[in-house]
Amino acid sequence: MKIASIELFVIQMPLKSPFLTHLGAVNNREGIIVKVTNSEGLSGFGEGVAFSTPWYTEETVATSLHMLTDILIPLLQKHPIDHPEEASHLFSSIRRNNMAKAALETALWDLYAKVNTKSLSKILGGTRPVIASGVVVATDSAANALRQIEQYVTEGYQRIKVKINPNQDYSFLAEIRSHYPELPIMADANSAYSLKDIDRLKALDEFNLIMIEQPLAHDDIIEHALLQKEIRTPICLDESIVTFDDARKAIEFGSCKVINIKVGRIGGLYEAIRIHDYCFEKGIPVWCGGMIEFGISRAHNIALASLPGFSIPGDISASGRFWEEDIISPEVTVENGYIHVPLNSGIGYELNEKRLQKVLLTKRSFTFS
Repeated sequence: MKIASIELFVIQMPLKSPFLTHLGAVNNREGIIVKVTNSEGLSGFGEGVAFSTPWYTEETVATSLHMLTDILIPLLQKHPIDHPEEASHLFSSIRRNNMAKAALETALWDLYAKVNTKSLSKILGGTRPVIASGVVVATDSAANALRQIEQYVTEGYQRIKVKINPNQDYSFLAEIRSHYPELPIMADANSAYSLKDIDRLKALDEFNLIMIEQPLAHDDIIEHALLQKEIRTPICLDESIVTFDDARKAIEFGSCKVINIKVGRIGGLYEAIRIHDYCFEKGIPVWCGGMIEFGISRAHNIALASLPGFSIPGDISASGRFWEEDIISPEVTVENGYIHVPLNSGIGYELNEKRLQKVLLTKRSFTFS
């Protein structure tokens, strides 16, 4: 694991179609690709999944770049590590900034797997040769949603997630259910409701949803516990789960029956494994959430979702869901609703250097003694 250099690539690509929620629209996706190279010339890759503006968490691409450049990489230069878990402990002295931490930590995991000539899935404890793939429908009308769902069902996706809010919920879901009465559907509210909306949320029980994701405030655990007692639909927590302790408290309080694990949101794969293991022990299903990623983060998600506790199809779709051309080779593909977990070392995908250069905004390099 002796690090020789770290490179940061800030990139931007347009989405094939806008990604719409009540919080706003994403038309172009910025991100940070991290490349860590050791003294033997092996390289590991990670991805910073913060958005350009702080609509999902307080982090942005700019703040992540600052944290990586001025705080985290210098910390790693001063304190060499032998295992990626040590990076998680090292970075714990820095509050929050989990997406910046995860960008660097996941690159170290990829490198570690390659040094040991094992797939990242096996290094993490994965057991599945394939993972079930789900997809998100984020649009502004039932008609558009139905067109997207028809396409995704034809492509074999195992689960559909739809974005809802108080202006687009009951009638929206009723229209979808009338066309797809048996389709596995979940709803994602992105904190669009409050406890004043209990009756409104109770009404959604009739649609037999797999879950409703983060209906209340992004930082809440207590009120979700009150809501879960009032509705039959399982609540899934997303934004509220930032640390292992958040997950533990949410389960103890009865705030949710499902947890969404996003590597970037919780600061890396080490914390993701800890949450997975605890949930598995407690019988709480987990699934892998998406962040409109490029292929590097998508590859890490595939490895993570191969762990035994990931019993619900995650937001891990094909590269072609968002991009005309991804930055990895081969691109992620979905076959009959499933993605094959790579067997070769590391994340199992190569960086497409030619594509990277086309979408590159800026680059920074750091050497290690």
